[in-house]
Amino acid sequence: MVSGRRGVVRGWTDELPGGHDGRNPKEAVLMKAMLTTAHGDRSVLKLDDNFADPVAGAGEAVVEVKATAVNYHDLFTRRGMPGIRIGFPLIVGSDIAGVVQTVGDGADESWIGKRVLIDPVFRDGKRFGMIGETCHGGRAELVAVATGQLLELPEGVSLEQAAALPLAYGTAWRMMVTQGQVKAGESVLVLGASGGVGVGCVSIAKLFGAEVVACASSAAKIERLKALGADHVVNYAETNFREAVWEIKGKPRISGEGGVDMAINFTGGDTMIDTQRSVALGGRILTCGATAGYDLDIDARYWWTFEQHMIGANGWTPDDLCQLLTRIDAGEIDPVIDVVLPLEEASEAERLLEDREVFGKVLLRP
Repeated sequence: MVSGRRGVVRGWTDELPGGHDGRNPKEAVLMKAMLTTAHGDRSVLKLDDNFADPVAGAGEAVVEVKATAVNYHDLFTRRGMPGIRIGFPLIVGSDIAGVVQTVGDGADESWIGKRVLIDPVFRDGKRFGMIGETCHGGRAELVAVATGQLLELPEGVSLEQAAALPLAYGTAWRMMVTQGQVKAGESVLVLGASGGVGVGCVSIAKLFGAEVVACASSAAKIERLKALGADHVVNYAETNFREAVWEIKGKPRISGEGGVDMAINFTGGDTMIDTQRSVALGGRILTCGATAGYDLDIDARYWWTFEQHMIGANGWTPDDLCQLLTRIDAGEIDPVIDVVLPLEEASEAERLLEDREVFGKVLLRP
């Protein structure tokens, strides 16, 4: 049992998948948790010092949370997403790293005491969604998960590095490496390069020896992208990124000259046509989302004339996360963590994302 628990309460049980909902379960020790209590603005976030500890069910483990990342997905969950029903109160937080404390019936006891990263996606076919979305997640002292979702950390990977991975770096790895097949010597345009996924894309592109054109919206972020290794930087608040690409790489020609080999665009909105006009003959346009809107204008003439490959990536697999852990353990990549805040400052952490004051990842420490 984790030190610092505050005694027990007795009552009836009412359970969400992966843990109790906090309403006086039987023989439950109480923990600290940050609750999303309803859809709305940040005022719906409430700290509860008397939330019931989760109990490991059959095949499950209870993990003491050491760090959990804040993601735009947490904001979308709070605001409400079409077609996804949320049970409140909910503990969000999908990127979770910690230490296994207990296991339930039928679970391998050798997990106890191990440092782990939790793959938040349910992959057993019995339920769908993610930890921190359809069941309680990482903004608490403890979380209960299936042991099949545990990935043991190599010795050279810190708990904070691990907590930065799945939703940002896992997505970036799958998009660029598994799907996009980035190669040494290629040129890569990254829109939204200062956020969690964007910073991951820049780091991964440099790891594989690519030339990077990174776009961000402020001078401070531009300087940090330079420090991260970006070869060229574009402040899109001042300069049209397509015009900047033409100046750096030349205007794409059907004869093969000019443009970038790969463009990363998970912004969407009105950026796609300029992205198409930035890509070389036979180039790839990769996406994992559309933060500025999914109803896109596409110029089909560039699609066929320049034989552009449009490639989508949806999340990550456990193998993608293991590849990242191996690279971090080897010292080849280091997730960029902007700030680590205590759990009590979850509202401020979400504000940093909403106001786009983040470079890389924001973590919460229970």
